[in-house]
Amino acid sequence: MTDTSLDPAHETRSRILEAAVSVFASKGYHDTKVDDIVAESKTSKGSFYFYFPSKQDIFLALVDTFADLLESQLRNRIASEASGVARVDLALRVCLETFGQYRGLAKIALVQATGLGLAFEEKRRAVNDRFIHIIKQNLDDAIADGSIQPTDTEVIACAWMGALNEIVLRWVYTGQPDPIRSLRVLRRTLLQSIGVAQERIQEFEDTSR
Repeated sequence: MTDTSLDPAHETRSRILEAAVSVFASKGYHDTKVDDIVAESKTSKGSFYFYFPSKQDIFLALVDTFADLLESQLRNRIASEASGVARVDLALRVCLETFGQYRGLAKIALVQATGLGLAFEEKRRAVNDRFIHIIKQNLDDAIADGSIQPTDTEVIACAWMGALNEIVLRWVYTGQPDPIRSLRVLRRTLLQSIGVAQERIQEFEDTSR
């Protein structure tokens, strides 16, 4: 997360966020104290409160950080694909790869907020809506270019998001199933659900090896 090209003020904020990832991931939200984050970041309480009014604020900022990172990865990677169904497949791969690469952030964004209340529920809903929109957009593109038959893409996008959330939650909690195993099964299940031919699915599997 740290970018050394940032000016000192932004570098300090980034360092505090990185420390928060480490502390939240190891201690959990409720057992973490602001002092723990300050110590881990080697900054000061004054610096912490300059950027984040409370522990909840830095937690929600981390959720936004992860959502922004994931959306950026998705949009950058799928932009190179011409076919709508290829973009749908690549989006699934990018999601699982990103969760695998940033497990600490994923744990914070998906697990550590139990009991945080309305503020987190609103944040979680907003993040889910962002990614449901991306899935729907790519499904609509796949319909437009003839890759799949017309369907209710809003319902499909919600169902896909639910499946992805459940797989990632289980992995974050238990370490299983790992993202590579999940991708293989999820790809077949989700692409079959929108009528993608077995031969086309096999092409995606061969390409991603």
